[in-house]
Parts: sequence; C-alpha cells; structure tokens
Amino acid sequence: MDFLAEELDQLIDLALREDIGDGDITTRASVDPNLIGEAEILFRSGGPLAGQSIARRVFKTVDEKLRYAPMFEDGSIIEAGSVIATISGSLASILTAERTALNFIMRLSGIASLTRKFVDRVDGTNVKILDTRKTTPGMRHAEKYAVVCGGGYNHRKGLYDMIMIKDNHIRAAGSLPAAVKRCTDYRDQIKSDIKIEVEASSQIELEQALESGAKWIMLDNMNVEQIRDSVKKIRAFSKDIKIEISGGVNLDTVRQFAECGVDYISVGALTHSAPASDFSLNIVRITG
Repeated sequence: MDFLAEELDQLIDLALREDIGDGDITTRASVDPNLIGEAEILFRSGGPLAGQSIARRVFKTVDEKLRYAPMFEDGSIIEAGSVIATISGSLASILTAERTALNFIMRLSGIASLTRKFVDRVDGTNVKILDTRKTTPGMRHAEKYAVVCGGGYNHRKGLYDMIMIKDNHIRAAGSLPAAVKRCTDYRDQIKSDIKIEVEASSQIELEQALESGAKWIMLDNMNVEQIRDSVKKIRAFSKDIKIEISGGVNLDTVRQFAECGVDYISVGALTHSAPASDFSLNIVRITG
C-alpha cells in the first residue's frame, strides 16, 4: 500500500474515535467480554476488492489478539456472495470494530469497482484511466490505492509531485506562454526533472501550449470532434507529446474519447462519485 504505516494508523485511529467515542455501549451491555467466536465478511455485491489490509488493521487496532484471515488479495475480482475474510477471537471486539472496518472496505472497493468499469470500457485502446485530486480529505492515499486495485492509474498524488498548469494559473500568470515559461524556469532553478502538464481548453491555447514546448497536454472539456482535431494537430507537431482528456467523461462517452488516439483519460468520478460496494459481517460460530 503506497502510503506510510504511520499515516494509515492515524486515519484508522481517527475513524475509530469517531465511531467508538467513550465506548461501544450496546456491545458492552449485551455481550459477555469473555465470549469467543468467529465472524465472516461477506462481499454481497461482488466485484474488485480493495481495503483488505486496512480492514485487518482496524480489527487488530481494536484488539491485537483478533485473528484476521483474508481469503482474497486486494485487486481480486470477487463473485457476489463470497466470503472474503474471517475474524476470530473476542466477539465483543469484533462487533466494536465491525462498522469502521466495513466502512473502509465498502468505500475502497466501490472506487475499485467503478474504476474497473471505466477500464473495461476502454479495453484494447491502450488508454490509461487516471484518477484526480478530487478525493475525500484525509483519504487520498487510500482512495488512490483503490483506483490501482481497480486497474486504473494514479495521476499526481498532490500539488508536490507534478507541475500542472490549469486555467487559473494561466490567468494569474497573464497568459499560457507566460505560465509555461515561469514553470520551466522554476524547474530549471531547482534542478528538477519534474513533469510539466499544460491544460488547453481551446485551439488557441493548444497552439500556445505546443509553441511553448509542452510535453504533456490536457485537453479540457472538449467534445469528441474537437479532441480528434486536436490529437491530429498534436501528433503532427510531435509524436512524443502525451495527450490527456479531462471533463465530460462518463461510462457512456469514455470509449468514444479513448478511440480518438489519446494516452490518458482522467476521471474525477472515480473517487468523488463511486457508490459503495456492499459488504456485511456475520457471526457464524461461538466457540467459548
């Protein structure tokens, strides 16, 4: 998982404090703390799995004596109704950790599932489906991990790992060429090979991006015909420029966009609009 264990622990601790607060009063009142048993996590909706290791960590954080046994690895495509893990140990601890663990795995598997749908729609085109920074605050690394589990790719992780010149940067700099020059000069100044991507939302901006030496161009909110024309222009100028599409992309349109000959399609909906997958936890055995 591509983020620090310390960061993950902080996220889990916050989620558990949010749910448990001063204590799980229902479980405390109704369940013998010495009762031992086993529960199963059922993937009711099926699809790509993501968050297995986070769910395990939640249970172990609540009670390190719990045993979490995964049946499948993240990224696996699971049939609806399959058991994806068993948890054994204190039933009280299992019940206290249940909702937080399921919340993580439902959210992340939902992202993986939606991502897989987009990936399947562009199969055979060599287009890569990218995520964006439109993520849940505090959940970015986990959600971007889920995108990878669904077959997608991470764009930039944040504002720190890629220069991306968007419309407001262009306005603030005075023009697209001015923004590109300032960013190029800055990159040279800090002696970095960091990538520079330029957003173009019109043919004028596209021409300016090409003349400015952009090596990665995002065609923003253009229709299919405009994208086809833009791709021809870019490929005629240089076959080495990376072309990305953003805006107006959904499951009904993504194939048309992909067939225009671009390299990447970024989809904010992967993380901001993915419906949760359906999981449940059931106690299946009481052993003592």
